[in-house]
Order: sequence, then structure tokens, then C-alpha cells
Amino acid sequence: MDNPFVSIMLGSGSDHKLIEPHLPIFATLDIPYEVTVTSAHRSPKNTRDYVRSAEDRGCGVFITVAGLANHLSGTVAALTHKPVIGVPVASGPLHGQDALLSTVQMPPGVPVACVSIGGAKNAILLAARMLAIHDDKIASHLEQLRMEMIRQVNEQNRDLGTPPLNVDYL
Repeated sequence: MDNPFVSIMLGSGSDHKLIEPHLPIFATLDIPYEVTVTSAHRSPKNTRDYVRSAEDRGCGVFITVAGLANHLSGTVAALTHKPVIGVPVASGPLHGQDALLSTVQMPPGVPVACVSIGGAKNAILLAARMLAIHDDKIASHLEQLRMEMIRQVNEQNRDLGTPPLNVDYL
């Protein structure tokens, strides 16, 4: 896979508002991505066909974003050997607790990585770290993001009159 992409699968069109503010991270990291809406419950055949197509086209990581029962994450994990990162959405009467539990409570052999409820930004960064294992360019971009976080913390310290932190991360 020369230039793998990240597939973001939304269980509903309403889930787009959670991921949309963080999509520019992909451009910063020079990672191609695509977004699609598919439901494990309402369109299972489309879900299966999309996963197969995405794999054939070079998908390296799947990010699934869904609320309520969130069977999308487990369904995708059952259909692929690629990493799947689940993003539980805060929705319904349980405010995402059901989505969180259904994402992390997978049976042995069908792993799904899970970020916090609403953790779309961390899902993107986790996908980038997975791709960076074999891509030094992405790893370099991630290091630049880390240095920017240090700069922001130092700026906050300057605002408080506190000496800046060491520029080295660790």
C-alpha cells in the first residue's frame, strides 16, 4: 500500500457534525481520507460492500462513528483485518454510555480500539499513529503537531508569567 487512506464510516448523517471540525488534521498530516454514511442495522449489505471496496482501494484504518447501540464498529471489525477505531457518539437517553460499552465490549478475536465518547480528534490522531508505523513522513508531521502543543502550553505559561517548558517533549 503506497499511500493508504483512512475511511471514516458514520452510522448516520447526523454524526458528521462530530467529525467535521477535525477533518483538517488529515491535510496537516498529509493523509488521504474519505467519509461515508452506512448503517450496520439499516444497510448491512452496503456496509459490507463498502468495507470490501475500501480495502481493495487501499484503506489502512477504519474509523467508525456511531451512537446508541453502535454495532457499526463491531460489524466493520468482523469484516476486516485492518484496525478499526470506534468513536461513541453522545446520543439518546444514555448520552453515549450505551455506544461506549458496545464499542469496548467486543468478543475475543474481533478487536475494536475505542476513544472517548465524542473523541473524534483522538480517533484521527490514533489512526495517524497507526499509519506512521510504516510512514516516516506521517511520523514527522505528528512530531510537528506535538511541538505545536508544547508551543501552546508555553504561550499559556507566558500569559501566567510562568517560565516556559523545555522544548523537548520527553
